[in-house]
Amino acid sequence: MTLTQNAPAPHQAPPMQPTADQAVLIVHGRDRTGIVAAISTVLGRHGANIVSLDQYSDDPHGGAFFQRTVFGRPDLKAALPAIEEDLRQELANGFELEYTLRDLSVPKRVAIFASKTDHCLLDLLWRNRRGELPVNVSMVISNHADSADEVRSFGIPFFHVPSQGADKSAAEAQHLQLLTGNVDFIVLARYMQILSGEFIERVGVPIINIHHSFLPAFIGADPYAKARQRGVKLIGATAHYVTEDLDEGPIIEQDVVRVNHAHTVAELRRQGADVERSVLSRAVLWHAEDRVIRHGNHTIVFQ
Repeated sequence: MTLTQNAPAPHQAPPMQPTADQAVLIVHGRDRTGIVAAISTVLGRHGANIVSLDQYSDDPHGGAFFQRTVFGRPDLKAALPAIEEDLRQELANGFELEYTLRDLSVPKRVAIFASKTDHCLLDLLWRNRRGELPVNVSMVISNHADSADEVRSFGIPFFHVPSQGADKSAAEAQHLQLLTGNVDFIVLARYMQILSGEFIERVGVPIINIHHSFLPAFIGADPYAKARQRGVKLIGATAHYVTEDLDEGPIIEQDVVRVNHAHTVAELRRQGADVERSVLSRAVLWHAEDRVIRHGNHTIVFQ
């Protein structure tokens, strides 16, 4: 394991300004009458103003209910503990609900995993530097050292952790040493290694992966060559949460682009890379802004 210390990048764009005095509340559970009113009443008691509210029920007669609320008030940090305690008491009163409450002025910490293919990695770093992704990139971890200099130019710590062969336990032990307590989620930006179920359980944070096809399709090596051989008319990408079942986790975002018989494999790869970048960046943004709620093996995404 090697660490590349990085100096601040020259001509770096100013960092994204945090959302001051605003919080996001995520609520989900069994639908019933009075949920929205109860939440609004609690927020009103504490002088909070609702900035946005999105909700969805898969069945209004006792189905699953989901709500995302952004609210603000002066001196929010000081008021949040009292608001949370009031919410806990109110939602325990006959409501079968779970909730999370987060101060939006504190960006989520993310670790990005990458291999030799760097287009998704560099796109995320660029968007973050431009202020388009409200995250704190804590580190980049790669099983190759090729992108160390590029990552250095963004002022991000780079860790080279080789991972070869079927036994990944040594590499994953180093990963856990770096990650534990330091990140809120992980992004696999074309990280070409399979994570073990033990690692996924022990790391204890959501993991987002970008898959270079519109799942399910053309699994395995060189999907664009296989797509060319089949004469496909659409190629795409899928961002999803990682589970022990390979490429079967809840899907966050997908997109496609039209192609035709005249496109070469190189052109398919180029267009595919463009789709991968945009799909992954949207998935990371929505997760960072608490717009994605996992429900079983699918997601509710409030855009």
